[in-house]
Amino acid sequence: MTPIPVVLITGASRGLGRGIAIQAAAEGLSVAINYASNAAAAEDTVERCRRAAPHEAQRFVPVKADISSRDDRAAMIAQTLDAFGRIDALVNNAGIAPRVRADLTETSEASFEELLRVNLQGPFFLTQAVANHWLAKHHDAALPGGFKVIFVTSISADTASINRGEYCISKAGLAMTSQLWAVRLAAEGVQVLELRPGIMATDMTSGVKDKYDALIAEGLVPQRRWGSAEDVGRAVRAVLAGHFPFTTGDVIHLDGGFHIRRL
Repeated sequence: MTPIPVVLITGASRGLGRGIAIQAAAEGLSVAINYASNAAAAEDTVERCRRAAPHEAQRFVPVKADISSRDDRAAMIAQTLDAFGRIDALVNNAGIAPRVRADLTETSEASFEELLRVNLQGPFFLTQAVANHWLAKHHDAALPGGFKVIFVTSISADTASINRGEYCISKAGLAMTSQLWAVRLAAEGVQVLELRPGIMATDMTSGVKDKYDALIAEGLVPQRRWGSAEDVGRAVRAVLAGHFPFTTGDVIHLDGGFHIRRL
């Protein structure tokens, strides 16, 4: 009997991570729902996943961890393996914005260091730990096409915002991280992809909603709408389902056409 595949999703208690978790559940996977502090939100995600799941045997377990902490990352993997006995996919979704948007001339070292620890260093070394688990041949993959790693980056990976430069730098580094792991793991049966969301309706953008409402209406996004957690979740679901078998190291744009160069 084929085991139920397990996906570990960071930052899955709300926002894009919650949308990803729900779609993974709908695809038939069990989900380790990582969260940093909001246990109630993580339990809400658990319940939404249960409602979306097609099989009673699927399980959904909240796992508290700060991905910027080496000890927390190790504990998160250990708790996931204790709960499920396996990991078949990793979705590096968790990330933060600067606490204060500041011009490049005023960016603080504290903010720079915090964003790189959470948005770049954490995902890099979490991927390293999960990859080493797979390379040790603890179990075969239960997903079509093998094990999978997905990095959720941002249009900020290649779109400059001078009032949050540290965020852009962290996402640009994460885009290269995806390519590096894709090259390293391709021959080992691990698929690595980057999903690059655009202007998304989440808590992170709630404070600038009016500004972007106007820009979207003026055509900044060719499809003239905000992106949603479901948009990202559906893309992750397609990858987990094996619909891109001859693809690795690529960027899947989820931005309504924002990235297209126009005159």
